[in-house]
Amino acid sequence: MAVHRRRPGLAMLALATVLTVPLALLPIARAVAFEPGCACEPVVASPVPGIEVLLEEHLDLLRGKRVGLVTNPTGVDRRLRSTVDLLAQHPDVQLVALFGPEHGVRGDAQAGAHVGPARDRATGLPVHSLYGEHREPTPAMLEGIEVLVFDLQDVGARFYTYPYTLAGVLRAARRAGIPVIVPDRPNPVGGLGVEGPVLEPEYASFVGMFPVPIRHGMTLGELARLFNQEFGIGAQLQVVPMRGWTRAQAEPGRVLPWVMPSPNMPTPDTARVYPGTALLEGTNISEGRGSTRPFEIVGAPFVDADALAARMNALHLPGVQFRPLWFTPTFSKHAGQLCGGVQLHVTDREAFAPVRTGLALIKTIHDVYPDQFRFLEGDAVNQGRPFFDLLAGNAWIRQAILDGQPLESIEARWQPELRRFEELRRRYLLY
Repeated sequence: MAVHRRRPGLAMLALATVLTVPLALLPIARAVAFEPGCACEPVVASPVPGIEVLLEEHLDLLRGKRVGLVTNPTGVDRRLRSTVDLLAQHPDVQLVALFGPEHGVRGDAQAGAHVGPARDRATGLPVHSLYGEHREPTPAMLEGIEVLVFDLQDVGARFYTYPYTLAGVLRAARRAGIPVIVPDRPNPVGGLGVEGPVLEPEYASFVGMFPVPIRHGMTLGELARLFNQEFGIGAQLQVVPMRGWTRAQAEPGRVLPWVMPSPNMPTPDTARVYPGTALLEGTNISEGRGSTRPFEIVGAPFVDADALAARMNALHLPGVQFRPLWFTPTFSKHAGQLCGGVQLHVTDREAFAPVRTGLALIKTIHDVYPDQFRFLEGDAVNQGRPFFDLLAGNAWIRQAILDGQPLESIEARWQPELRRFEELRRRYLLY
């Protein structure tokens, strides 16, 4: 790997403000005409991810500085070139260290798996794990680093861990006096929908650290601004906005190449249902890990697939239909056992309410199989708190399901806090 000398005489830019782009002037992604005889979908102009904007328009933020990079396989440009390679091979950038979140820099670790320090095979750079012994960079990891770049794809749900890795990076960087640059990327489930309960502080964990709803409708760059300002982190933060992305735009797999953010997030359709069906991780119902469609397929050995599908379709939930199926997970819950269940088919992405749908599934299975269904008990790792409560961000939803309360009353209870969050969120939107 080439080592690039630091250029003398370049002053450190003040990084306390967010890069702003006149968003009204940004190009809007537009569909172009079909090719003659083509029965495929129209080609859509891709938004330009923040990493490309950073290297094309704001290289002075990196030039002459020793750079640390937090990334994973989703850190790519529109041509699928890795951010690691883009920075390591750039003649004006001195990349000196890599940092990996859950699943690792190269995405080779399963959910929850401990990730240790290593050396990157392609570049020879040291790789510091932020999902092992340490959840945020230590002073030793940051020694000699002058700026941190955080570039990876979030999935738009509160309980995905990448935003909290970002929070840890911001805290560590503030203590070290190092600026943090976040090249922004799309929210996979769009930027308009906001849904679900706001997390209560006593249920804070690494699957939900701050009081935001399950589906927050913000990009990672917008979340960085929110965390940094509202929750007292106070790092030197710059967000580099995308060009050409709008809040109503389709998920990135339909306007940008889809790279799996984690091993069980294979498609944009997975991300679409994840804010709801991931709640099943706090129960004894399989959320589809070990199947070909994780989070889209759910079930258990004691579930009658046809009966469950009929009950779910009778609820007339917006934008989704349920198909009965049987599957045998290869790992995780009920591995090697035949499970009855359903597959979620999203028929209207705009109308679909993933959190409502996930809770409806849990409530229905609980009501039909009260003797077999159960919420998983808390353990020492979670300080005795049931994992479902950490995912939901409270204990009252679990209790409401156990008490047989209707879904409508559960949804009504979270609305006041959700409305307050929506007001807060407006201050930090970039698109």
